[in-house]
Amino acid sequence: MAHGFLNQDSSDQFLFITDLDHTLVGDDAAMAQLNEHLVRHRETHGTRIVYSTGRSRQSYQQLRTEKPLIEPDAVITGVGTAIYYGEASEPDPQWSAQLSEGWARDRILAALAPVTKLTPQPESEQNPFKISFFVAAEVLPQVEQTLHSNGHPVNLVYSGGRDLDILPIQANKGLAMTFLRETWQFPPERTVACGDSGNDRALFAASQERGIIVGNAMPELLEWHHANPSPHRYLAQSRCAGGILEGLRHFQFI
Repeated sequence: MAHGFLNQDSSDQFLFITDLDHTLVGDDAAMAQLNEHLVRHRETHGTRIVYSTGRSRQSYQQLRTEKPLIEPDAVITGVGTAIYYGEASEPDPQWSAQLSEGWARDRILAALAPVTKLTPQPESEQNPFKISFFVAAEVLPQVEQTLHSNGHPVNLVYSGGRDLDILPIQANKGLAMTFLRETWQFPPERTVACGDSGNDRALFAASQERGIIVGNAMPELLEWHHANPSPHRYLAQSRCAGGILEGLRHFQFI
């Protein structure tokens, strides 16, 4: 797939980025309705559709067999650690090259060996730029201190009260969104991101992009949202895809 900018009837064109589990996926009827809007908008205006998920590519492919997801223009997997275009089997090499700068996966794992309360997540959830553990919240300061004292600048993403992802400092869902937005030349105000949990926070931390937090969002995201108010962020009443539809209407994208 060409990565260049499509200039159809571009005045109404926007970049749509959504988390999958409990955001796009979770209410089948609302998702069918949203899919219809998105497909029509892409055909008419050249809108781009991107899934941004904590899932691995393999796990995302599994979800596609279970749910009627429309074919996206790109998929961001592993909490922002890989970007795939269309049906491509290899991730964007430019993004991967950016993430590899200063990233020392083996040394990070060695530094964390003394931290006893870290349970590695399954091998399927690990990738070259993502180290994932199950861990209680009270252990996080020890992890942070250990990595800092060993000179490892990283992004720590904690969600669901147990999932810890250790990523390169240049990687998270928000940074991957910015990379695609700039690659495809979308202005921030024509970019909208949707999510429900702590690992989506980076999607909403940028200044100008529009954000939709679905009505069933986790307390960890709601607390941050209320502590960091923004006119560019919308907290929906409806859950999952219904909340996305509500937000897209609020921002007048549809």
